[in-house]
Amino acid sequence: MASVRLEEVKKVYEGGITAVHSFSLDIRDKEFVVLVGPSGCGKSTTLRMIAGLEEISAGKIFIDGQVVNDVPPKDRDIAMVFQNYALYPHMTVYENMAFGLKLRKFPKDEIERRVREAAQILGIEQYLDRKPKALSGGQRQRVAVGRAIVRKPKVFLFDEPLSNLDAKLRVQMRTEISKLHQRLGATMIYVTHDQTEAMTMADRIVLMKDGIVQQIDTPLDIYNKPSNRFVAGFIGSPAMNFMEGTVTKKKGISFEEQGGGVELAIPRKNHRRLSRYVGKPVVVGLRPEHIGRTKVAGAVKSRVHVEVVEPMGNEIYVYFQSKRNGPQYVARVEGDERPRVGQSFELLFDTGRLHFFDKETERII
Repeated sequence: MASVRLEEVKKVYEGGITAVHSFSLDIRDKEFVVLVGPSGCGKSTTLRMIAGLEEISAGKIFIDGQVVNDVPPKDRDIAMVFQNYALYPHMTVYENMAFGLKLRKFPKDEIERRVREAAQILGIEQYLDRKPKALSGGQRQRVAVGRAIVRKPKVFLFDEPLSNLDAKLRVQMRTEISKLHQRLGATMIYVTHDQTEAMTMADRIVLMKDGIVQQIDTPLDIYNKPSNRFVAGFIGSPAMNFMEGTVTKKKGISFEEQGGGVELAIPRKNHRRLSRYVGKPVVVGLRPEHIGRTKVAGAVKSRVHVEVVEPMGNEIYVYFQSKRNGPQYVARVEGDERPRVGQSFELLFDTGRLHFFDKETERII
């Protein structure tokens, strides 16, 4: 396998539209990196530039230490798995998987060995004589992955490969691709708009917005230590709650929600970095799982107005307002709680889990 490096890579389309701004990234050998972000953020364009399917406007791309800017896609030793499977409908599964090897003049016995081996890894041996129309979406995606495996490329590229599958099958295929990465020890670059896929599969996540990299980090660090408000709000489901208000100095330092509502005593560990914001507007972020009924040290009680209740089985999402006609927030409570719409309900806010953002720059404080 191989490492991949992007140095100040940029993509500008006709009319001066910049799709990717100065993208730099080092991907280690055998690493699984996920590019994630909303539609139009430039993640698929970046993947296509690595593949050679899209010309770069500036910068350099290295695969295994070699600059590949002017190397055609077929000579980059990469394999790409597409969202729409891109299978030949008139060929059998075996023929689809073998096609790339036949073009490269591989011996028949080597093609046979590689196809059978990939089919066994993916559990599609019984489908080798079928045509794509006789397969389910999940089976077709396995064939598309198998076609990439037989090539034994230096780098695997995945462009939203699970977005056409139903929810249950997406979870299953997510696990299969993760297992495949471990088994092959392959370098994989994976594009998705689904933050759950990014969190569960990646060694590192690259989060993009408007063609600009917002943060590159491990899943846990990007979740627990977001660099800005966009990252904090994009990663996590339900999304992080954001409260606008002011830092005040009373007994220690506190946060008061704008227009009245929640008042939170800020833990001493945060006093130093927030002292220069006293009297100034800030945004406080708190994830739904850190607002609930479970008692934790330093938690602040507040009575709220319940707007919507979503039972999820083992837990309940409670959408609430801290004051009448105010912003709506969401909390996670245990499944045996019984909040009712319109009810006044007591919740605990875990102040040890607060995130603070500058209101103007939206950067983490």
